[in-house]
Amino acid sequence: MLHFERAEFDTRRERMLAEMANRKLDAMLLFSQESMYWLTGYDSFGFCFFQCLVVKADGQMQLLTRSADLRQARHTSILEAIVIWRDRGNADPVIELRNMLDDMGLLGMRVGVEWLTHGLTGTAGIGVNERLGSFASLKDASDLVPMLRAVKSEAEIAYVREAALLADEAFEEALPLIVPGADEAEILAAMQGHVLKRGGDYPANPFIVGSGRDALLCRYKSGRRKLDSSDQLTLEWAGVKAQYHAALMRTVVIGEPSQRHVELHAAAREALAAVEEVMRPDHTFGDVFDAHAAVMEAHELTRHRLSACGYSLGARYAPSWMDPPMFHVGNPAVIQPNMTLFAHMIIMDSDTGTAMTLGRTYVTTETAPEPLSRLSLDLPVVA
Repeated sequence: MLHFERAEFDTRRERMLAEMANRKLDAMLLFSQESMYWLTGYDSFGFCFFQCLVVKADGQMQLLTRSADLRQARHTSILEAIVIWRDRGNADPVIELRNMLDDMGLLGMRVGVEWLTHGLTGTAGIGVNERLGSFASLKDASDLVPMLRAVKSEAEIAYVREAALLADEAFEEALPLIVPGADEAEILAAMQGHVLKRGGDYPANPFIVGSGRDALLCRYKSGRRKLDSSDQLTLEWAGVKAQYHAALMRTVVIGEPSQRHVELHAAAREALAAVEEVMRPDHTFGDVFDAHAAVMEAHELTRHRLSACGYSLGARYAPSWMDPPMFHVGNPAVIQPNMTLFAHMIIMDSDTGTAMTLGRTYVTTETAPEPLSRLSLDLPVVA
């Protein structure tokens, strides 16, 4: 069930070992499921329980996980050394991890840790710090693998392109359903159902669907409504293939667009064009945000914009498909070729109750970024 050739995983491991050597780390403790998937192919939502992939500077890898994920790891990854901690009343998997590290000869060594991940709960993190802090010299290396993952291989980009096609098709599948009286549930089902029907995966977070005043929300929430004859519908969704995401965002106007809809769409389109001009090598993620913010300020929309305008995308797991780095003020991370980046222009005018969004995924090149969506940037309007 590997999604990549063994040589691809070998290349990723060499990149990781080189960065570990650069940071003088004898080993890494990986708690992020994304890191495990990228490095070995291990594909599971078992990260909701304690698990850890240990990678030594010599390339040796060993996974500590629960019995429920033993076959999952064998079936989906290149891992050979898998240690099981067993569920019981007094189970302490951190002690099991310490014993495993001792067996691997890591006593007193410099060990990098992925602290910044949903795969390590606060309670488990305290346990790791308390029980391993005296065993080894723990160093925060939360950014090590995410920054390596941010630059994609050709094989990864191929999956992102497939995901982008599914995202386009999902919107085209749903658009005929967006009419007065339509139920948000049917629209959502059509979009998510199409991705799954075409061999895609569930996204790392739910699709956003909201109409009326809920069109101004940027998160999924429970509950559905039916569209009025004059309405607005905000959609944020992603095609997903082999866990790789390609996101899109649109606000669809039902009935006659208001003058404010037209104004906000023009500003969003101008801001997206400005972002594209800066989304090039040698510029930073902060520069991209600044380009977005300048357009919003020129249109007197600073109060109605967000404090970020996009982020990296890749293979992600719940609860979010957002990957670092992010487009926000002052972010020094540098744009490099072969990144897959989602730029979203989100304008939420609560004063007039008007929503407007426009977003798509790109792959960066040596020059201008390549949009991965074929959808028009025109304001979508349905009668």
